[in-house]
Amino acid sequence: MRRRRVISVHKPIIYIVSDSLGETAEFVAKAAASQFNGGNLEVRRAPYVTDEEHLKEIIDEAAGCNGIIAFTLVVPEMREKLIELAKGKELELVDILGPMMDALINKTGIKPRYEPGLMHQMDDQYFRKVEAIEFAVKYDDGKDPRGIIYADLVFIGVSRASKTPLCMYLAHKRVKSANIPLVPEVAPPEELFKMSHKKIIGLTISPKLLYEIRLERLKTLGLTSNADYASMERILMELDYAERIMKRIGCPIIDVTNKAVEETASKVLELYFRGERSAR
Repeated sequence: MRRRRVISVHKPIIYIVSDSLGETAEFVAKAAASQFNGGNLEVRRAPYVTDEEHLKEIIDEAAGCNGIIAFTLVVPEMREKLIELAKGKELELVDILGPMMDALINKTGIKPRYEPGLMHQMDDQYFRKVEAIEFAVKYDDGKDPRGIIYADLVFIGVSRASKTPLCMYLAHKRVKSANIPLVPEVAPPEELFKMSHKKIIGLTISPKLLYEIRLERLKTLGLTSNADYASMERILMELDYAERIMKRIGCPIIDVTNKAVEETASKVLELYFRGERSAR
């Protein structure tokens, strides 16, 4: 009788092996997994792998759980050693950089430098990212509204509407962002009404979810749940006030309810680059 193939129900594990940080391979792995609704996978990154012993440890561990190895090893000897050590282990190997490097060699006839970590050298983009992170910290939560005129984007919304996480995420994309909390008792800074509404984005959220988030925030701070900050009446008043300000400015509004920061950022960047093109 023909034996049926047994498919493992264990969570797939992708091992990211790199002689640098491994961010490229991790990004590719997660991008692929997103096409399978996340794929219920686990990603384990092994950065700065530079010797055979370390390679062997990773391969033995991956083989023990029938894992996948995605690698970005720019040194040819390390790539060849990984492939050699993985033989007979029934592992899936994915070479992220190799095919592209081979194609460039064939087309240009130029020998690569084979130096790990070149993408992370302190070039102009690196300094722009650092500048954007410092900007987001300096102008977070309306600390100094005078600086918002220098921002690429300004986010407005009520407290706990994901303004700060969004600014920090975008800073790593080299976008300088600031955020201003909208509170009924405090008038918005005049700078908001003087700058282009295309540089301002309003963030809103469902009252129910905001209520739950604020309750958790109060617990974290060790405060009682009956504080006005987390009352539904107060939340509805704040959201109504924020919506009126956003409509007065005429800025786009994004509902962040049940959205991951990455999902919101994707929509923000779409609006941002569309605005950049129309301004040219």
